[in-house]
Amino acid sequence: MPHVRPQSVVDSALRCSDEGMRDADNAAKHGVAVKTIRRWRRLYQRRGIVRGQTHLAPPCPRCDGAELDAEAYAEILGWYLGDGHISEGRRSVFNLHIVNDRKYPDINQRLITLMARVKPGGHPHTRLVPGAVITTISWKHLPCLFPQLGPGRKHERRIVLEEWQQEIVTAHPGPFLRGLFHSDGCRVNNWATRMVAGQKKRYEYARWQFVNHSDDIRDLCTWALDLVEIPWRQSSWKTISVSRRDAVAALDALIGPKS
Repeated sequence: MPHVRPQSVVDSALRCSDEGMRDADNAAKHGVAVKTIRRWRRLYQRRGIVRGQTHLAPPCPRCDGAELDAEAYAEILGWYLGDGHISEGRRSVFNLHIVNDRKYPDINQRLITLMARVKPGGHPHTRLVPGAVITTISWKHLPCLFPQLGPGRKHERRIVLEEWQQEIVTAHPGPFLRGLFHSDGCRVNNWATRMVAGQKKRYEYARWQFVNHSDDIRDLCTWALDLVEIPWRQSSWKTISVSRRDAVAALDALIGPKS
């Protein structure tokens, strides 16, 4: 079937459509109009031609026993519990969306890499919104990997890890904490004053804070901190703080900078 656009562009657009990408995002990615995406899809459906996705979908680690990159999954799980959500698209394809500030280009690029490691052969894509980047991966088996999926906001329902997820986090607490703190956490510099030899002196110190409205997710954060023996305290009803100098240094080394 001849197209004005190269066949490789048509194949890529149809593959993204098969994976559940929205037509508007698909059109923006491939530099065509939304109506072009829809026309290509109708033409292939009407004529019964094999669409752009000619390979088999990657097998599911839960349904098919495929190998799962546990380290990448632990980090993506932390991101999902922080700033992620899952939506259902066409043909029962689910989409994992992670929202992150645009001022962290290295982290946004890392999210693409992590998603591709969790779904080998997948094609994560990004969408810019005011002040943020939304990184998305589509797969029918996302509910298998994220059984915490459910209606409503995460802090309004129970969030409990299944046994196999607990085993992964126990084996990879660092990546899990990186996902949590790089999504719903921040590293801040605080200061305090103290009288020394009759003079008031100002001291500055760094600390990490994890802020989440879900009791269950905060409990998962503190559980993972306990696994790596990093002391913490709950500084408010929604905030977990790591403030001791040695603890901050240990967490810095474990999860790296938020950049």
